[in-house]
Amino acid sequence: MINVTVTGAGGFIGKNLVDRLQRMKGVSLKQYHHGDDLSLLHEYLNESDIIYHLAGVNRPQNSNAFASVNRGLTESIVNYLKKHHKTPKIIFTSSIQAEGNTPYGLSKKAAEEVLQNYRIETGADVCIYRLPGVFGKWCRPHYNSVVATFCHEISHDKEIEIHDADKKLDLVYIDDVIDSFIDCLDQKKQDKLLYNHINQTFQTTVGELAQKLYEIKNVRESLIIPDLSDKFTKYLYTTYLSYLEMDNLSYALPAHRDERGSLVELIKSQQAGQVFISTSRQGVIRGNHYHHTKVEKFCVIKGEARIKLRKIDSDNQLTYQVTGQNIEIVDIPPGYTHSIENITEEEIIVLFWANEIFDPENPDTISLDVQPNKTDEQKG
Repeated sequence: MINVTVTGAGGFIGKNLVDRLQRMKGVSLKQYHHGDDLSLLHEYLNESDIIYHLAGVNRPQNSNAFASVNRGLTESIVNYLKKHHKTPKIIFTSSIQAEGNTPYGLSKKAAEEVLQNYRIETGADVCIYRLPGVFGKWCRPHYNSVVATFCHEISHDKEIEIHDADKKLDLVYIDDVIDSFIDCLDQKKQDKLLYNHINQTFQTTVGELAQKLYEIKNVRESLIIPDLSDKFTKYLYTTYLSYLEMDNLSYALPAHRDERGSLVELIKSQQAGQVFISTSRQGVIRGNHYHHTKVEKFCVIKGEARIKLRKIDSDNQLTYQVTGQNIEIVDIPPGYTHSIENITEEEIIVLFWANEIFDPENPDTISLDVQPNKTDEQKG
């Protein structure tokens, strides 16, 4: 059993770390929160094998709090450990601002020096992370994260202020930070370096960040999902959604209705095409067309249908009879005219995927009936 103490357990990084630690076997966790009595922390220190020292202030009302909290609490921890001959491993969250001369940066640098001296005097293992801007779920807006502030304001239809669109940003994602922190539990994975780094960082500008977030916001209108193969975009998308209010998690989609039934587009992607869904009434036949480049997948999720295909330069016809009771996908290759017919008395529901977004200026859809032919082979 590893005894772990987390200071600043209620903060942004602390909450994400605590969530992970609480789900791990073999970990006994103690949480020290802002406002807790120092005696409680001392009680936890007595039992600790590892201390994640995350507590600190970024924007206090009084600048003296930088020194009293960021350095002062670190000194209090170290002095207590030395007095009682304790040498737990300490993981400390510093900041890249420790390289500068701001009151915040100087206080973080001073805390680092306290821990360096503790390491030299006692031989204890100390690991310092000089983190750049951290973003992800549960980060507080209007505090110390431009990502959190932009996500909150944009998701609440508020204007954001950009003073320098070209200002460079170095960012790390919260899960990458937590992954690295969790590795600290395993001594075999650590080289016992004083300074450690998050392996994956992202570089952007304030203007680029805002542009990406507005594109994400616009998904509800355009239905176009951004390129989630780009990890930074994927993490921004995840982060943005975490700032939506609970009563704003759903949105209506326009339905195109006619005598046949309805069609609703669900998701579009420049990289992966689009997904849409249709309903068809009894006896309705959709399709009777082919594509040159576009390919599709048909999946009946309710009811029963007959899918017919014919290669346009052949008389041979192939029929698949499919049902929502036995989910399967039928691929529609290019150059095959195809149709789908509702053969039940009730409405059917069909899920479609196409490898490209429908372009009304270039639909790549040519009408051609799937005619009765010489050979009618049935599948399904």
